[in-house]
Amino acid sequence: MDIEEASQGFAALGSEARLEVLLTLVKAGQAGLSVGDIQSRTSMAASTLAHHLKFLASAGLIVQEKAGRAVINRAAFDHLEGLAGYIMKECCADEQCTPDGCASNKESET
Repeated sequence: MDIEEASQGFAALGSEARLEVLLTLVKAGQAGLSVGDIQSRTSMAASTLAHHLKFLASAGLIVQEKAGRAVINRAAFDHLEGLAGYIMKECCADEQCTPDGCASNKESET
């Protein structure tokens, strides 16, 4: 994952409403939910929900699949794990560790 892709994913999560929709889909698991099911669980207006679903899909955070007349929405779990991994791969990179413990570079310079 590159910084542009990560930035798009995190930007999509920057809305309380989109985060609510995504969490609803994460809770639903691999089965996903129809637009109507998401709407009943989140109480969002249909037009508002459609906007948020489109935004989440364009950021790669959800996958949409036509099933007859319904559209099933699923969380893109691999992509979500990639976002978490992207931010966590830098965890503690500035710490200098010895057998006695770790200290940040800032502390070791003083």
